Amino acid sequence: MTSSATAAAYAEIADLITRYARDEATDSAIDGLFVIKRSSPTMPLHCHQWPSFWLVAQGRKCVKVGDEELHYGVGDCLLVALDMPVTSRITHATEAEPHLCVGVAINPARLADLMGRLPEAASAAPDGVRGVAVNPASPELLDATLRLLRLLDRPQDVAAVAPLVEEEILYRLLSGPHGARLLHIAGAEGQGRRVTRAVAWLREHFAQPLRIEALAEQVGMSESSLHHHFKAVTNMTPMQYQKQLRLYEARRLMLAGLDVGAAGFEVGYQSPSQFSREYRRLYGQPPAKDIEAMRTPMAAE
Repeated sequence: MTSSATAAAYAEIADLITRYARDEATDSAIDGLFVIKRSSPTMPLHCHQWPSFWLVAQGRKCVKVGDEELHYGVGDCLLVALDMPVTSRITHATEAEPHLCVGVAINPARLADLMGRLPEAASAAPDGVRGVAVNPASPELLDATLRLLRLLDRPQDVAAVAPLVEEEILYRLLSGPHGARLLHIAGAEGQGRRVTRAVAWLREHFAQPLRIEALAEQVGMSESSLHHHFKAVTNMTPMQYQKQLRLYEARRLMLAGLDVGAAGFEVGYQSPSQFSREYRRLYGQPPAKDIEAMRTPMAAE
């Protein structure tokens, strides 16, 4: 794409997001396609991020993984290669120029199938690559994303065409600067794939006591290797990862009406004081006060 073609593509993406984004909802009529429009900066949002990529058409955003912050805006592509607890916030948005963003979920089965058809020359990155990264969006990825968004105007074509475009998007990710990262995390062999299995176990069993030696044995790694590679990929230790999952889920349960003590117990805390202490360390306030603030109209801005 020429610079003028790239600008035109972003302008059309921005128009499509503006027309199809609905208030707080981010999903769309196409499964796995998400559109976001926000007219003001936001407070940090602690959430679980699934494998996906995100393209900003207007405004800027920041994602924090562990203690590392990634800032991205127009022209950038954020890739999340595995399930991650993150903190995200929109850093630039106004009524006149709202934050506009499109995201596409990465289907693991489709990714694995496509990887099996890649040339043998395709190779993974060295061990230690981070599972979340920002890189410039290639013209080919931009074009494929735009074509997927255009299907929102042609709902009769979605069932037949959307899977084809989604597969092209995966191919563009694999063949671009994010490719080695995806291969490292999602490949059939290697330490990156073992970390992915450890992440999946923690997602499924986060409320259970964590025994590092048992987790290491389950994924076929030594304890020291698990710590080293898990930290390299997620920027967290397994214990820190589990703690964030627990606290995110506890916050969700309390917002849904569960009391503080029951929420802490439900996610695996035996000590109410430890739960309150770790919750405050992450969210800045004790559980009850944080939930009260979250329920005020100001917290939704």
